[in-house]
Amino acid sequence: MTRVIDRGAITAAYVGIGMAATIAISFLLVIPVEPIYLFLALPAGLLIGYYANQKSDRRAGPWGRIVANALFAGAVTALTLAALLLGVKALFFFVDNGYPDFNRVDPETGQPIPPTCDSGGGCVYARYVAEGYGDELTTAGVTDAAAFTGYYWAQQASTALSIIVLTEAGALFGGLAYGFTRPKPRPASTSVDGAPA
Repeated sequence: MTRVIDRGAITAAYVGIGMAATIAISFLLVIPVEPIYLFLALPAGLLIGYYANQKSDRRAGPWGRIVANALFAGAVTALTLAALLLGVKALFFFVDNGYPDFNRVDPETGQPIPPTCDSGGGCVYARYVAEGYGDELTTAGVTDAAAFTGYYWAQQASTALSIIVLTEAGALFGGLAYGFTRPKPRPASTSVDGAPA
């Protein structure tokens, strides 16, 4: 046992990292559906908050330790989910070269074929405008790639913060659920004649 959290909560935090990586690979890369990623933050926290105490075999003891175990494992899971979201977003944001909609080259002449965009934020901005979000962006004060970059990352930071809050809330509820439903403490072992061993 550590001073604030149990060893089982540390193990649960590692499980949370693995769970976050699995969710990120599944719903940010393989089947990119970001709303599902956001939706899964709460149940992921719930599971890891419960598991942190189950793994610690916290049958008895103070509520403070139960909550600390849940919040610690939840925080590690939440930060991993948020970091993976931002990492994947950064990857696709900064390496976007516009292909296949922008920056094409005629194979016979080698000349650029319009439309073109600046790699990175410029191409992401051009894609948003091409998909019909130009009026919404203009209303929000976004009229060029530089303004779009700030706007885009503010939105991503907001989403990451939402994931952290949802996961931590789930972890707290998971810890509380464990506290109310935890197994009873084991009775002291006794010898054959009924005397304590």
